[in-house]
Parts: sequence; C-alpha cells; structure tokens
Amino acid sequence: FAEIHVDAKKMASMAASTHQLFGFECAVVPFDMGVEAEALGAGVNFYAHHTDVVYPTINNKVAEKVVDLDLKIPSDLAKAGRIPLVVEAIRLLKEEIGDKVAIGSWTLGPYTLAGQLVDIGDLAKMAVKKKDVVDKVLDTLADVIIELSRIYREAGADYITIREMGAGPDILSPRIFKTLIRPHLEKVFAGLESPKILHMCGDTNTIVEEMALCGADAISVDQKNDVAESRNKLGPDAFILGNVDPYTVIVKGKPDDVDNAVKEAVANGVNAIWPGCDIFPTAPQENMKALMAATQKYGKLG
Repeated sequence: FAEIHVDAKKMASMAASTHQLFGFECAVVPFDMGVEAEALGAGVNFYAHHTDVVYPTINNKVAEKVVDLDLKIPSDLAKAGRIPLVVEAIRLLKEEIGDKVAIGSWTLGPYTLAGQLVDIGDLAKMAVKKKDVVDKVLDTLADVIIELSRIYREAGADYITIREMGAGPDILSPRIFKTLIRPHLEKVFAGLESPKILHMCGDTNTIVEEMALCGADAISVDQKNDVAESRNKLGPDAFILGNVDPYTVIVKGKPDDVDNAVKEAVANGVNAIWPGCDIFPTAPQENMKALMAATQKYGKLG
C-alpha cells in the first residue's frame, strides 16, 4: 500500500480502479495528506514495512510552535517533494480514462495545512490568543494552495477540492471560522478556476452558511452533517455534495445499508452523492457496487 503514494503509475492505476471496477464517475489523486507539507519541508512516514493499510503521516514537523515557523516556499513548487509525482499521476489518468470520467485533485485548506507543519495544539491555541500570527501563516499558505491547484489543473485535473477538515466546529468555534478561516478560504477560491469544491468534516451545520460564502461552486459535507438542515439554511440553489458514511456504512455495513444511506442523502437534499470522507480500501466489493447502483436508482438530474 505504501508504494501507491510514491509511484505515479501505481497511484494512477489505483485511482482508475474505482471507475474500472465499479463505474465511479471520477478518479482522484493524491491519497494522503502529506504532499503539501512535505513540499514545504515536513517529513513523512510512509509505513513502507507495514503489510496492512496504513496511510502516511507527518513524522517531522517544520516547527513545533507557530511563532517559530519560518516558511521556506520553494521557488518552483512544481518540482518540490512529491508534487511532480502527483502531476504525472494526473497526466496518466487523463490519458487513460480522461475521456470517460472527471479527473479530480485536491489540496488541504490553509488551516489544515498549517496543522501539518506545526503542533496542532499550539496552532489552535494561537488561533484564539494570537490571531494575527496565525493570519500571516494562513495568508502565505493560501498562496501556496492557489499555485498548487494551478499546477494540478494544468496537468489535467478537471476540478479541485479544498479539504479544510481541520477547521470544523468540532475543533474551532464558529466565530473563529468566520473571522480567521473564512477570509483565507475566500482568497483561495478567488484564485481557483471552476469547478472548485470546499470539503469540511464534522457537524458543519453551525458554519454551513459561512462555508457557502467562501466562493466554492459546491460544498461537501460528511455524515455528521444534517443535510436537510443545511439545505433549509442555504436554499435550493446551493450545490451540496455528501454525505454517505464511508466507514460505518460503506466498509462495515451491508449493501442494504448503503442503499438506504444513499436514499436518505438524496431525500435530504444533496445534489450529488459523495462519501463523507475517503472510502477505505477495505470496503467490500458488494458495497461499492451497491453505492453505484443506489446512486443511479435514486439520483436524478435537474
């Protein structure tokens, strides 16, 4: 499993497999949360000697404290870390299945990326006590994210998702989201081409109206979100993606559970079915097939 994160051909092959095996209508790379941080100097553990499925994690932060973070932005971001590898994987996917499905890519949002570079506890504390210090870091990271998204689009990605999963209400207050997180997301989305999507984890109903003001074409929410409430708050014109539970339902459930979850998500008002987060590779084939079958059964255009 570790090899798919460091080999462009294997990364592309794995991403294409969900379309080839189950008819998924997109293929997305990369698979781990360390690409951006690694390009900015963080160390990544790929768990190369593990035989089971373990995702890479950051094992060496750039700095422990936000005040000590001295960001060194590469002069050519396209050549930094594993970014060339992801670019190659996007190109391979575009060549192989780009005429059949949408090729997607993603980056972390500014705050979540900052949490990969420094101690996340110190970051959360500073977000409350020294907002100006965190503001400066997030502003710089927003520029990095805009440039990286441009690189991925230029390589052939049809759409970009910004995953700001580290800044949801489970972690930061709605007030901090409004005053600290949203301005930098607005900057990011203003610099991105459409289609562009904002994904956040957790029960985001308390900030969903703020999410909708960030400038994304669509918002993606997870299984903790009450989609019916979000739809009621945002109205009929908002584009909401979600919110099938990727683990409890898709990995651990039965095909009937998957069918019911898709039916409920559509009834609650999603515009398109997305898992609440990444689907774990151990998901049973029958559940993956059920996911596609239910989406086709309950989905509708218009």
